[in-house]
Amino acid sequence: MIDFEKFAHYSKAGPRYTSYPTANEFHEGFGEKEYREALRREDPAKALSLYIHLPFCRSACYFCGCNVIYTSKEDKKERYIGYLKKELALLKEAMDTHREVTQLHFGGGTPTFMDASQLAEILDLLHETFPRFSDDAELSCEIDPRFFTQEQMQALKRGGINRLSFGVQDFNPGVQEAIHRTQSVELVARAVEMARAHGINSINFDLIYGLPYQDFESFAKTLEEVVKLSPDRLAVFNYAHVPWMKKTMRKIDETTLPSPKEKLKILEHTIGFLQNSGYETIGMDHFAKREDELFKAIEKGELRRNFQGYTTKGQSQTIGIGLTSIGEGSDYYAQNHKEMEAYERALDEGHLPIHKGILLSEDDRLRKEVIMSLMSNFKLAFAPLNERYGIDFKSYFAEALEELKEYEEAGLLELNEEGIAVSPTGTMLIRNIAMPFDAFLKKSPLSERKFSKTV
Repeated sequence: MIDFEKFAHYSKAGPRYTSYPTANEFHEGFGEKEYREALRREDPAKALSLYIHLPFCRSACYFCGCNVIYTSKEDKKERYIGYLKKELALLKEAMDTHREVTQLHFGGGTPTFMDASQLAEILDLLHETFPRFSDDAELSCEIDPRFFTQEQMQALKRGGINRLSFGVQDFNPGVQEAIHRTQSVELVARAVEMARAHGINSINFDLIYGLPYQDFESFAKTLEEVVKLSPDRLAVFNYAHVPWMKKTMRKIDETTLPSPKEKLKILEHTIGFLQNSGYETIGMDHFAKREDELFKAIEKGELRRNFQGYTTKGQSQTIGIGLTSIGEGSDYYAQNHKEMEAYERALDEGHLPIHKGILLSEDDRLRKEVIMSLMSNFKLAFAPLNERYGIDFKSYFAEALEELKEYEEAGLLELNEEGIAVSPTGTMLIRNIAMPFDAFLKKSPLSERKFSKTV
C-alpha cells in the first residue's frame, strides 16, 4: 500500500537518471578521438542498441523538452537523410557493424513527420549498415497520431518495426489547447486500430500529469479513455517545467499548473486506477500489463534503464545516430552535436559528429550500476558488487547508507546485511533514494541544481 501523505516532504530537484553520470557532466574533452577509441575497445560480443534521432516537428508542443527543429520544408528532411548516410558510413568504418542488434528506436522530434518513403529509406540504410538484427529484436518508433498514415505504417512494418509509442499526454480539450497539441480520442483510436491491423502487438502511450488546467477530475477522464484503447504499456510522466532550458515552456501560464497537492491526488488515482485495470507499476513512471515482458523482467530483477526508457534487452551498447543523439558503452557516454550547422560541418569534413561525452572511471561504473539497479528493479544486492569491484559495499558507501536511514525509518525501504529493498511507497521516490549514491550531485549546491522536482 502506498502512503501518499509522505510524499510532499521529499520533493526536491533531482536527476531522472536516464544515465549516470547525468548529461550535465558531459564535456567537450571527450570528442571524436575518444569516441573512436571507445568503439574499438568495446566487447565485440556485446549486442547493439541503435537510437536514431529525427529532429523535425511542424510546430511546437509547449510541454516538450526534446531537441527539435520546427519546419515545414521538405528539402530539410531530405538533406538530413543525406547526412545520416554520411554518419552511417563513418560508423561502418569505425566499428564492427555486423554485431547483433537487439534494439532500435526512432526518437524525435516527430519521426512520423517523415513521409513513408523517407522512413523506408532510413530503415533500409540502417539494415544495410547493421545487417544482423536478432529475431526477437525490439524495433520501436515514436508516433504523433496527428501525423500518421497507412503508408507510413506499412513502411515501418516492412522495415521490421514491431513496437509503437503514441504521444497522448492528455485528452482534455482545454489542456490540449494550453499545450498547443490538439488531438481527439477518435484520432488516437484510429491510429491504434491501424497499428493493430498491421500486427503491432506492443503499443505504448505517453501521458503527462502536471500540465496546465489539469485537475484530478479531468485526468481521471483521460485515464478512462486510455484504458478503453488498451495500450500494452503506459509511461505516465510528471511534467518537468523548466522554462530556463526550453523557451517554448515560457508560453505556459504557470498560474494554471496544478498544485503539488493536486498532482499527488492525480498520481495516487492513476496508480490505483491502472492497477485495477490490469496494469502493474514498472520502474519509475511506467506501467505494463502483467503479460508484458517488462513486467516479467522486473519480477526476475532483469529490467534495464537507458535513454530510450526501460528495456529487457540486457547490457547492450547504444549507438546514437543523428543530431543530438547519445550513445552509451560500458565505460563512456557520447553525444552528437545539438546544432545542425556543427553536425553537418563535422560530417562534411569526414568526422564523426561527436560534440561531448564522458569517460567513466571505475567509481563511476560502480555508482552507475548501483543507481540503475535501484531505478530499474527497486532493489540492490551487495554481494555481486563486492565481488565484481573488489569492495566492501557497506564501507565504500557508508555515507550514502547513512543518508538512506531517514528513508528506512519512514518505511520507504529496508536496509539489511544483504542489500536494499525499496517499499511500494518508496518506488514513487526512487530518484530521492538513488541520489545519495551520486558523487557528482554532492559537488553541486542545491541552488545550482537545474533538475525537475522529484515530486
